[in-house]
Amino acid sequence: MQAVKMYTTAFCPYCVRAKQILKSKGVEEIEEIRIDSDPAARSTMMEITQRRTVPQIFIGDTHVGGCDDLVALDGRGGLVPLLQAA
Repeated sequence: MQAVKMYTTAFCPYCVRAKQILKSKGVEEIEEIRIDSDPAARSTMMEITQRRTVPQIFIGDTHVGGCDDLVALDGRGGLVPLLQAA
């Protein structure tokens, strides 16, 4: 399974929902980077993604986007294949 990294904040319902979706697809470990307690991480996230909102989700080297993007990817049937890609 691909590594999953997610930029989050402490009180973010979209982050919680994204984690629930990923776990329901068999993801056991998510590398969480809290941008509310680490200004440098926030800057890095914004530089990499060109976005300011959380969550920002990466599966392997692929930037999926936010929670809505994750839901759309799953709806198209693309989430599981991406997670399982070698």
